[in-house]
Amino acid sequence: MIRLALPGTVLLLIVPLAGCSTGMAEYPVHRDIVATTFWVGELFDARAADGSQVYSAYDSAWRQHYGGCDGVVTNGNCETERRSSENGYFPRRMVPKENPFYLDLPFDDIGDPQAFAMRARVVPWAGEFAGSEGDRTVSFMKNRWVRISRGQRVCYGQVEDAGPGVYHDAAYVFGTAAPLNKRFNGAGMDVSPALNGCLGFTSLNGQSDQVDWQFVSRAEVPDGPWSRIITESPVFQGP
Repeated sequence: MIRLALPGTVLLLIVPLAGCSTGMAEYPVHRDIVATTFWVGELFDARAADGSQVYSAYDSAWRQHYGGCDGVVTNGNCETERRSSENGYFPRRMVPKENPFYLDLPFDDIGDPQAFAMRARVVPWAGEFAGSEGDRTVSFMKNRWVRISRGQRVCYGQVEDAGPGVYHDAAYVFGTAAPLNKRFNGAGMDVSPALNGCLGFTSLNGQSDQVDWQFVSRAEVPDGPWSRIITESPVFQGP
């Protein structure tokens, strides 16, 4: 919001419309957020509805579309691996078809009824999707860019799933509230192995690393390993 006091006039308020980009200052910076690590193909709790990363909130064939296990297959299990700057933090044993710099946030605007019902009101860029408010084949969240920093390290990634733990936390995702999630040490996002390595996490798969993050527009994303492959695939909810 911009306030202009013109001579001899009343106070004028100029409010940017939803979907209009005014730069990174448009979106709040979320500070000291616990970030855990997840990866395409991971199965950490077969009993939980959200315990598998073979599929995502926006892609029921995520592993297939991504290109396979984003890590190492050991005894039939998809495990994570340490990533290095030597190859741009890309996986070492497979060639991804989509951006390996991915993350999730606790707002599933497709599968969660509450998030779906409110998305046109709370998602700042909802204006870009005018006319699709009631269309469950269109996500306002999938493929959105996020700037993430840890100390002096700054990396970028795309939203490709929802979580952890909560799926309609609009006050946190789009505002300044703390995450509602209490699981996994109160984590407010999961990041991919590529982002884990890029940000220099102390743990390969833990619950102690913290980051600052902020939504950004595509135009604000600098060239880097995160721009070698950009995910543009739509929502897929096939058999």
